[in-house]
Amino acid sequence: MAFLQQMRSPRLSFLQTLVSLFLATVALLSSYWCVGKQKVPKPLCTATKHSNCIPVPGVSNSSSIQFSWETGDDRFVFPVFHTGLFLTCEENIYTDEWEEKCRGLYALTPGSEKAMMWLYLTLELMYISLLLVSCILLSAQLCMGAFFPSTQRWGQLLNAFAAVFTVLGGLLGMVGHMMFMQVFQTTASMGPEDFKPHSYGYSWAFYVAWLAFTVCMSAGVSTLNNYTKRFLMVGPRHMSSLNTCSFNFVGLPPPAPYYTPPSMNLACPPSPPRLSHLSPYYEPPAPAPTTSSALRHTIHSTYTTHCPSLLHLHRPHQRPLITACLCPPLAPQ
Repeated sequence: MAFLQQMRSPRLSFLQTLVSLFLATVALLSSYWCVGKQKVPKPLCTATKHSNCIPVPGVSNSSSIQFSWETGDDRFVFPVFHTGLFLTCEENIYTDEWEEKCRGLYALTPGSEKAMMWLYLTLELMYISLLLVSCILLSAQLCMGAFFPSTQRWGQLLNAFAAVFTVLGGLLGMVGHMMFMQVFQTTASMGPEDFKPHSYGYSWAFYVAWLAFTVCMSAGVSTLNNYTKRFLMVGPRHMSSLNTCSFNFVGLPPPAPYYTPPSMNLACPPSPPRLSHLSPYYEPPAPAPTTSSALRHTIHSTYTTHCPSLLHLHRPHQRPLITACLCPPLAPQ
């Protein structure tokens, strides 16, 4: 349980977001997303190039030139290149000393893919920007919790916004990574003649970028879980004095917590409505039994005196109920 509380702590969410921002920035600025080799014809030997070149009459040390007749690759060299989101650098084959020449990736991208290239660059920059905003919000929440404990509600609000920005930035970064993969594969197959990769693969910056995405989504889920557990499910224990959404007007009664329906007396259900005399189910009332008024008065007085429960059964404008008395029978006189 203590481990779960540590996983939901704002400090851990801030550290995860900060690590994700650092890894994503390193991967974005690196030019080692893809590495590979090109297959290009050997250059002519010059005064600065004496190895892996085609001999030219007049070169002083042409006897030191070696060929690979047994491999069949005597006319080609395989310089190494590496590519990032912005630059492509390749080995310079015109000098014996190792050096690189770099050029922008937009110069190699076919015209049909330039719009997608600018789109993934925009998504990557938005990814970094949203992570930076999330770090600022989480650091502000930590400072408010440390120096202003009464503003816990505002801190949780910053936590919620940081979670949304972190998750949104991670999703934008994921889309940008996949779009870069598509653009580079199209460039490798349909690019200019001086850029024809013979073999290539993804390098360390590509894996660092996906690791940053994983940490980013973990930070977003942890931040959102922290907000849910502490605010939505538990609720604020103490309302902050800075809460501007408390509408307590003087003289108005407090609102009812919930609607209470009126209570109904189930012991006496309402009587059904009377049928009209035009209804086929209408039955005329049965004629009253012929009894003398003196006998009815005597029986009614006797049962009313000895059986008080009959008073509850007596209704105005109705005959007294004689057979519904629940009292014990009267003793003979």
